Formats: sequence, C-alpha cells, structure tokens
Amino acid sequence: MSRQATDQILLQARLDEAASAALPAACAAAAAAWPGATIRRLAWSSTDGDAYAYLQLPQRLQLDAADLAPVSAAFAGALPAGAMPQVSRLEKAFELPGASHGAEPSAHYVVEMDPETGWRDELLRWYDTEHMPGLASVPGTVHAARLLNHDHGPLSLACYDLVGPETLGSPPWLAVRGTEWSSRVRPHFTNTRRTMFEIAG
Repeated sequence: MSRQATDQILLQARLDEAASAALPAACAAAAAAWPGATIRRLAWSSTDGDAYAYLQLPQRLQLDAADLAPVSAAFAGALPAGAMPQVSRLEKAFELPGASHGAEPSAHYVVEMDPETGWRDELLRWYDTEHMPGLASVPGTVHAARLLNHDHGPLSLACYDLVGPETLGSPPWLAVRGTEWSSRVRPHFTNTRRTMFEIAG
C-alpha cells in the first residue's frame, strides 16, 4: 500500500431516515479514535440515504490506508447493521470561502468524478482556476473545496456548502457552469456522482 498526503478522513455510510439519527454519535466515535481529529461536516441525503462526514486532521500527514483501521472500526461499531460504512483518505486540493461566507449553510452539494484518461491535468486545472473560484463567488455559496479521494473513488470531490439547494438553479451559478471551457471538459468526466445533501452538523 502507498502512503498519501491526507488532510481529512471521509466517513461514508448508507442510512435510512430512522438510522440517520445514529450518524452524529458514529462520527464522534470515529473522531475520538484519531487524536486531535475534529468533525468538519456531517451531511445526509434523504433522496438516496448516503451519509458523508469529514474528519479534519490536526495537520497533513502521509498515511497508508491501513492507518485508518481504528477510525474505521470505531465508525462501523457505532452504526446500525447494514450501513455499509467505509473510510477514505482525503487530500485537500482547493479551498475558498464563498460569497455568502459566514451564513449558515443548510445544503452540502458534492460532485465526484474520475477524469477520462489523458484529461486529468486539464480537468483539474479547469476546476481550480475557473470553475470552483467562479462557483465560490456565487451568492448562496458559503464554502467551496475540492478533495482527492485516495481510497474509494471517484478521485475528485468538489464540495460546496450552500445557504440552500436553490443556489444551484440561480442565474449566477448557471452562468459559471455555462462557460466555453466547461463545455469542453465536462464530457470527459467519468464515474460521475452528483449528490445534494442536507447538513446534519
């Protein structure tokens, strides 16, 4: 196994509405298993039952996947049966406060994708120099970050804390999505997942 730069640990599970009440305690157990880790965001999708939570490490570390075993055991042990928990090493690639920085977000929107072969460099350059700065500047965006998942793909997670899900349909958001560069690179996303979560903490 290879060691990878790790800033956060992603906790994922599948939880129905009743089971979603177990998420905060499970995340607290996972955080307690890593000295100094803090819970940055808890989010759950009522549409498909996906739960995502992010543990912020005290500093960037070079970690092997096996290093996450105590976190994985604590997280799984606090969840109901059938939750399909998994943990991943995340490396921060981009972060910017949004135009509505300081507002209370209610939605967490995540776009995950693997770049098509030969398109990684341009896709990630587009994300970090045009797309994410543009979406961060949209009213209603509280925070924008892009993370690399070193364990359970897709590779790239573009994450947006939003005042509300309606931000996605706003004219400024759609204008950023509609650029010429966006039209050229977006067809080269593979394994794409787009999920709107409700913030649970």
